[in-house]
Amino acid sequence: MCAVPARSAPLAAHPEAALVLLPPSAEMAAAGRLRRRLQLAVPRCWDCSPRRWGSGVSAAGRVRAAFLRFFQERHGHRCLPSAPVRPRGDPRLLFVNAGMNQFKPIFLGTVHPRSKLAQYKRVVNSQKCVRAGGKHNDLEDVGRDTYHHTFFEMLGNWSFGDYFKEEACSMAWELLTEVYEIPKDRLYVTYFGGDSSLGLNADEECRDIWLCLGVPASHVLPFPLKDNFWEMGDTGPCGPCTEIHYDHVGGGRNAAALVNQGSPDVVEIWNLVFMQYSREVEGNLLPLPQHHVDTGMGLERLVTVLQNKRSNYDTDLFTPILDAIHKGCGGPRYEGLVGEADIGAVNMAYRVVADHVRTLCVCITDGIYPGLSGAELVLRRILRRAVRFCSEVLHAPPGLLASLVPTVVDVLGDAYPELRKNMDQIADIINENEAAFLSSLERGRRIIERTVQQMEPCTDFPAEVAWSLYGNLGFPLDLIDLMLEEKGMRLDSAAFNELALEDAKRKAHGLQAGQLEGADVHLDVHSLAQLQSNNVPVTDDSPKYAYTLGQHGQYEFSPCQATILMLYRDQSLQEEVGAGQHCGIILDRTNFYAEQGGQASDRGYLMRLGQQDMLFPVESVHLCGGYVIHEVTAVETLRAGDQVQLFVDEAQRLACMTNHTATHLLSFALRHVLGDKTEQRGSHVTAERLRFDFNTKGPVTVEQLQQVEQVVQEVIKRNEVVHMAEVPLTLARRVQGLRTVDEEYPDPVRIVSLGVPVESVLIHDSEAAMHTSVELCCGTHLLQTGAMEDLAIISERQLAKGISRVIAVTGGQAKQAREVGQCLAMEVDSVSIRMKQGSTSIPEVQNLSKEVGQLTKAAEKAQSLLAKHCNQPVIVDTVPVDSPSILMKVVNQLCDKSPGTSVLLLSPQASGEVFCACQVSKNCLPMFSAADWATAVCMQMEGKAGGSCVVAKGSGNAKGMQGALTTALEFAHSKL
Repeated sequence: MCAVPARSAPLAAHPEAALVLLPPSAEMAAAGRLRRRLQLAVPRCWDCSPRRWGSGVSAAGRVRAAFLRFFQERHGHRCLPSAPVRPRGDPRLLFVNAGMNQFKPIFLGTVHPRSKLAQYKRVVNSQKCVRAGGKHNDLEDVGRDTYHHTFFEMLGNWSFGDYFKEEACSMAWELLTEVYEIPKDRLYVTYFGGDSSLGLNADEECRDIWLCLGVPASHVLPFPLKDNFWEMGDTGPCGPCTEIHYDHVGGGRNAAALVNQGSPDVVEIWNLVFMQYSREVEGNLLPLPQHHVDTGMGLERLVTVLQNKRSNYDTDLFTPILDAIHKGCGGPRYEGLVGEADIGAVNMAYRVVADHVRTLCVCITDGIYPGLSGAELVLRRILRRAVRFCSEVLHAPPGLLASLVPTVVDVLGDAYPELRKNMDQIADIINENEAAFLSSLERGRRIIERTVQQMEPCTDFPAEVAWSLYGNLGFPLDLIDLMLEEKGMRLDSAAFNELALEDAKRKAHGLQAGQLEGADVHLDVHSLAQLQSNNVPVTDDSPKYAYTLGQHGQYEFSPCQATILMLYRDQSLQEEVGAGQHCGIILDRTNFYAEQGGQASDRGYLMRLGQQDMLFPVESVHLCGGYVIHEVTAVETLRAGDQVQLFVDEAQRLACMTNHTATHLLSFALRHVLGDKTEQRGSHVTAERLRFDFNTKGPVTVEQLQQVEQVVQEVIKRNEVVHMAEVPLTLARRVQGLRTVDEEYPDPVRIVSLGVPVESVLIHDSEAAMHTSVELCCGTHLLQTGAMEDLAIISERQLAKGISRVIAVTGGQAKQAREVGQCLAMEVDSVSIRMKQGSTSIPEVQNLSKEVGQLTKAAEKAQSLLAKHCNQPVIVDTVPVDSPSILMKVVNQLCDKSPGTSVLLLSPQASGEVFCACQVSKNCLPMFSAADWATAVCMQMEGKAGGSCVVAKGSGNAKGMQGALTTALEFAHSKL
């Protein structure tokens, strides 16, 4: 029988309302009324059916376009472009693996109320997705069948607190059966059948909607939690889902028994998720303050259905690429064979190469390059797996993979135009990585040969060697298996899996540790909803920009008075927290900068009005849904309503401002020297240093880095005014030469322009921004560039092919860096002179070469320590060196560049010994003796030391090193 809501309001408005059973005649009448009501808003003149596209089967591009147009034009959705496959602000994800990833801040309630994201109600898009590595990993399955992919397109429509189940199901059914004209008798829908352990009833509301849309009861099927309840993760928004499945066979049969059974004949094509709960840390479910709809349909599967194929690889999303592979390798054509029928795995190779080259093109375009960790490592494995099938199975000449790039761009370029801009770069990166892997293949073969020769016959190949090939040389696992099979051997799979599990646990532990840090002061979705429902205003953080230049050029930061609106502790909002408790403070206004846009948060303290002797240190500051959370440990009871004064750490803030403005200048200088196509890939600004990642075609030379420094220094000398103003986002985006990064900007947005007033860059057709640095940025900046004094690049390296990272310091640290560099140059000159004297002793030449390397590393470590311990009276740290003399050189360099600092360094050795060297500032004599310092530290390591009151050295045992570091600090602090 058909159950329909006993009310006239939409189902979405009252999902908790009771359902009543109607007699058959009433049931039919109610179903008709519901269908008519669902169709009232549908303009009959609108049509995007395949018949409009001319004769023949519809092309994949038209299928994609029809989906977007249907929701945009017929149902009022905003059509958004695909987000890049590099995740934005989510370190837990290697790749964007679903359409909903970019909307997580909405689901979690953390979206800034001024951002464009917060304005969305109905959205539709086609999202580029990669599932390889991590939780969703299809890599090893690709090629073995005809439907797994590493890259795929996810068609999706979303409702954020707007429509819910009734409308979502109706739209989906209308699109599939009326627009795409899929036969209704081939479609089956599933719904959540309930879970007694969680106290969840079956989603009968969803079932009844499908029945009232005319789906036969035999095609509406309940399934348990694992099939029809979707969760974002271990915690967070979740809810029941309904899936639409398609029967490829048809013919009037009932295929209900094959749904969700892994049959290739009956496949899921669309999943509609109804987010109505939040799973808490304890595992219980709470209703979400707002209900959302998140749907996802794989374009590849949909096109397979509409083009009447049984394999995704037989559609026009893949056939042009498969044809190009055949043309490039000259072997037999692709026949779609799988399993034992696929002699020599030739068809599997076609599928692997076609899939993987799509993934490579999309990832490289979006800034993920083959590398050695994270997503970059996964992409390297994808590339190497493709190269292995090209060379080993298809016997294609080198370069086949890169030759497929234009074909991929022809297939996907209309939907994702960014691919067309990067064709040459994609091909270059693929070719270079292919050449490196073909070289590794030879090394790997030799390793396997040598290992096999040393083994007893009929034994398993050692897992440690296989793991090394897999992890260090990037060997695909199936290639290792194949090579061993050729030699009549097999891998010790159990031991290999054990190593893989240990590695995964190690990485997961590190990730969890990072996630736990500060997690207790990040507002959860329910607390955010409670703040909003109680009309608690978001924090006014405009006072963070309230600073001026004084008469003598010094920066003056105004204190800020505020009221505590709420406290947050243990995932709940509280009116009061006691002494010693760690909590987050929500104020009505603040002058503290919350970490965002790559700039570290402010530190400082707050005081209650009238209580000047009690300081509450602010440890860090976070932004969540427009609320600024000040992380503190209460020294005594704090209450909502308390009046407080806030004081930022002015030295730390000014250093961050200096380095942030320097980052903008560095970006401009890199484009000026390396070309306009140089784009920022990431940055991080702290008080100590700045880091800047950017794309580059090749290695950056020392000469180019020197030119970059010169460009920056010229702007510093001119003491340019830094202009800042808030303008509407649409107006800001029209600025020619504007530099943005891939992140969500608020509206209005802040423009930072060096040397040119914001009003000038906003003038229509103005090219003023082309000749200076103009960026959208919420960070805090200098008011004039002269305060930067200097900038020195202390490090440059390639993170991956085509991505470089520079680290730079400013002001006094830049001066110190140059002096350290000059000292190193003198040391190198000395070594060079000794080498030119013509010693014929090979050991002596080897020692000189080794000394050059150690000197270089020592200077780098010295500079790094200077940046890390800026202006500290004591430096205690570790440094890797091979001899006590080099260790002492590092200590000497540090003390030379920072005369008021006392330094003690330890260097652990492979033998278990630890070298110790120290030097005491002359300012600290005679109270502080280097000999006494070294002796106390080395005794902690069961060793000994000696020296003078100024310098000393010694050694000890590595087992006591951690205690020795503690002793070193305690001893120094007791003498200062």
